[in-house]
Amino acid sequence: MPSIPEPFAIRMPPDIRSVRVGEHAVVVIDDFLADPQALLDAACAATFEPLPGAAERKGYPGLRAPAPAAYSEQLTELLEPLIKLNFDVPEALPVKKTPCTFSLTTLAPLALGPLQRVPHFDASTPHYMAVLLYLCDERHGGTAFYRHRATGLQQITAAERERFGAVLYDEVAHQPPPARYFAEGDEYFELLGLLPARFNRLAIYRGSLLHTAVVNPQRSLSPDPRAGRLTVNTFYDF
Repeated sequence: MPSIPEPFAIRMPPDIRSVRVGEHAVVVIDDFLADPQALLDAACAATFEPLPGAAERKGYPGLRAPAPAAYSEQLTELLEPLIKLNFDVPEALPVKKTPCTFSLTTLAPLALGPLQRVPHFDASTPHYMAVLLYLCDERHGGTAFYRHRATGLQQITAAERERFGAVLYDEVAHQPPPARYFAEGDEYFELLGLLPARFNRLAIYRGSLLHTAVVNPQRSLSPDPRAGRLTVNTFYDF
């Protein structure tokens, strides 16, 4: 009898490619899941809630819900060795992982706080990795990467975090960013590259890189997983 596929199985072999953005690599795997519709159905059955910090207009500008454990297990089995190979992570370092979460961008531009309107980084530790699975298509933007003009930084390391933060806060205080989702770049941030959203596309990049979600407010702010900018977000550290 034919074997029954694992829930949320990864399509094999994965089509792994590396894209250069500035001085850093972004690893992309298209057509990642064998049956992405199953994960979309799971998102439709999930209960989404605002993140802590939403009232202070900080952090992710939308709603999140836990993703299935079966997806998380499949993901880590593939990605732990793949990340170590592609991002020069020492083999002996153990992996630490956040829960996988469904994410829907829902805040209107006028509701964004000042730091939600500019590029950000997730962490400044050397091997902190962001993993993003798009369950939406190119009409919902993508993920863009930047260089901070005043400091020349694309990556915010622990050694540079304090300096970058001081300069950024001065810039935001001097000229508050307009009420919009950041995209093209401006006098403070140079756009280095855009990875377009694509349904069932997985992206892996260092969480210390300056980046932002590129959002189409006319289309992407729905709380409906089938209509909105749905992604699955996971973070690894080593």
